[in-house]
Amino acid sequence: MWTADEISKLCYQRFSELPKRGKPEPGREWTLLAAVVKCSVSPNQEKVEEEVVSLGTGTKCIGRSAMSSKGDVLNDSHAEVIARRGCIRYLTEQLRMAVCGQGSTVFCQGEEMGKWKVQSGVSFLFFTSHTPCGDASIIPMMIDRQSQPCPPIRSDEITPIGTNEKAERVNLKRRAETHTDGINKHPRLEEPEKSEDELQCGGSLVENLTDSPAQAPAESPRPEGENALTNVVLKQRDNVLTQQSLQDIHRTGAKCVPGGPEDPLQPGLGYHSTGLLRVKPGRGEPTLSLSCSDKLARWAVLGFQGALLSHYLQGAVYFSAIVVGRCPYSHQAMQRALITRCSEVTALPAGYTVQPPELLQSSLEFAHSQAQTEHNHQPGKGRVSPCGAAISWCAVSDQPLDVTANGYKHGVTKKALGTSKARSLICKVELFHSFLSLLAVTDKSHLPESLRGKELQTYWDYKQVAQSYQQASLQLRSQAFPLWLRSDRDLLQFH
Repeated sequence: MWTADEISKLCYQRFSELPKRGKPEPGREWTLLAAVVKCSVSPNQEKVEEEVVSLGTGTKCIGRSAMSSKGDVLNDSHAEVIARRGCIRYLTEQLRMAVCGQGSTVFCQGEEMGKWKVQSGVSFLFFTSHTPCGDASIIPMMIDRQSQPCPPIRSDEITPIGTNEKAERVNLKRRAETHTDGINKHPRLEEPEKSEDELQCGGSLVENLTDSPAQAPAESPRPEGENALTNVVLKQRDNVLTQQSLQDIHRTGAKCVPGGPEDPLQPGLGYHSTGLLRVKPGRGEPTLSLSCSDKLARWAVLGFQGALLSHYLQGAVYFSAIVVGRCPYSHQAMQRALITRCSEVTALPAGYTVQPPELLQSSLEFAHSQAQTEHNHQPGKGRVSPCGAAISWCAVSDQPLDVTANGYKHGVTKKALGTSKARSLICKVELFHSFLSLLAVTDKSHLPESLRGKELQTYWDYKQVAQSYQQASLQLRSQAFPLWLRSDRDLLQFH
């Protein structure tokens, strides 16, 4: 009913319609894009409407020491996290409309008192312009430069391997971050002109890696249509990769969580261990932010609605599919990172289940990806670097756009730090206040059972009494992710 290319095109178009503020400087800055798309099937099953309800860009995280006990700083500004937090804003407004009888396009009355459920025919899928950081991005690297899904990033700053261990590790790290290793020797092929936010990056990914004919996007029902066929071809491509003599893997900057197994850091295929929880790198300081691979895997069990909204919901809300834009990609690695690690979790409470999303890749690349920015970089424009800003847009009635940098509103003065003027609309305390506003308009006779007769004050309090969600979270941690890092309770005691 929809194709991966149609979803990516829709997301790129939504991004192109946003104001310039917070966007990367073309040819010098790059960023990542993620979005949540709502799909609505008409009652007669003849029409499907797709709508971007939340969109995020960003590549940064703050270090542990910069975290705030007031809940007023964005700890993780990776695009996937920004898009999900914006979607929580959207869902909160939709629940408010449902509670007030204003006609939500997402929710309808559930069977339990004070509970709501997603309407029949409505589903959500997740789009990300690049393979999620962490375990999903540890994928085979083809020996042939022209077989790469996207041009590898060049670097002229690789230090020759020395005789001491430290020099070897520095060299390995730089090689991991730049994806070199002798594959840049082929000349860059001339590419056809591309539109600003939609690129076909050298033809079909499947054609590049398997010599199969490129498939033109076509509207076909799932799973018999193009999406199912794409899954089969991607799996075949992974089998081809494993049969070849691979010399290296694409690597992730995310580090293994403390207290668990470490990466071997051996040359080539032995650099990483797979299947491990990882934390995102900060600006020279460790973070407590788990990788996007880990978070997406978690959402496939707990839902992406979070603990607070689970009070109002009859069941968790899951992504039916995850679509990745054109980039280095492995269906096998995505399956391992996002699905297999949690596939055996059991004993979940009612309303929760292991809900593996369909995994798909588009042939369209984001115009502001790192690879395309490197490709279009002009001499004298300064070095290519990630954009420092993060953009959040969601389909809400009031202040849909929110641009941040370093965890605070973009352009805020030092004098305003610590005040409401500096806060992002998707930081913890703002989302908490939105939830409290939902609570305030709910008639006491229609309050969810989990919120009745309790003296609750802080963000921590409201999260902890979401019993089903916390029980599901406990099962996930004990069975799949025992090393999952949890925020200090003192950082969650705000009002």
